Amino acid sequence: MSITVRSEEITAAGATPAFPLILTLDSNGIPHRWITWQHACFYYAKDQVAWAAGEQAFTLVGGRNRLSGERSKIVASSIIAIRGRAMATRAFSQVPPLNNRELFHRDRYLCAYCGHFLPGAKLTRDHVVPFSRGGRDAWMNVVAACRPCNERKSDRTPEKARMELLYLPYVPNRAEYLILTNRRILADQMEFLAQHVPAQSRLHQPVAQ
Repeated sequence: MSITVRSEEITAAGATPAFPLILTLDSNGIPHRWITWQHACFYYAKDQVAWAAGEQAFTLVGGRNRLSGERSKIVASSIIAIRGRAMATRAFSQVPPLNNRELFHRDRYLCAYCGHFLPGAKLTRDHVVPFSRGGRDAWMNVVAACRPCNERKSDRTPEKARMELLYLPYVPNRAEYLILTNRRILADQMEFLAQHVPAQSRLHQPVAQ
């Protein structure tokens, strides 16, 4: 997938280029975050792209040089490694932020107690060890649960509620989190990120249709 857009098209009313998000890495090739095409252009213009991988994602064609008549051009790859401190200062915690969308995706929309696959609107965030018993709102203490199971479990541990936990919670690594947070991942980006997802990740399991 490659998109070519000229600078005058960007400034035209109502014309917003439908560029895919660009996957950034640190200089060692560790996945970092998703950025917009504007951010990618900034890194290219500042010569902060250490190396690139993947396929060509977009070409941005600018104005013409008065002397040569040639138009400026930025050709960006779908995966770019950023050099120097620019990447380090923007690094987020090794533990990704927790929210329901990524939680349900991590657990493949499977209720941890009854084993039913359900849409996100019918799932809840269950705290395996309840707050009242010292539990925390953290990846290692939460699972997806349907509303009936969550209500049945109530303010108890699975053992006290006599409810078997079908799978164990875990903390997604950075690559897995990046997969969870982007709905429009390009094929080469997915292939790259999948190599960094641990073998025990539930992303290796199919989602029920």
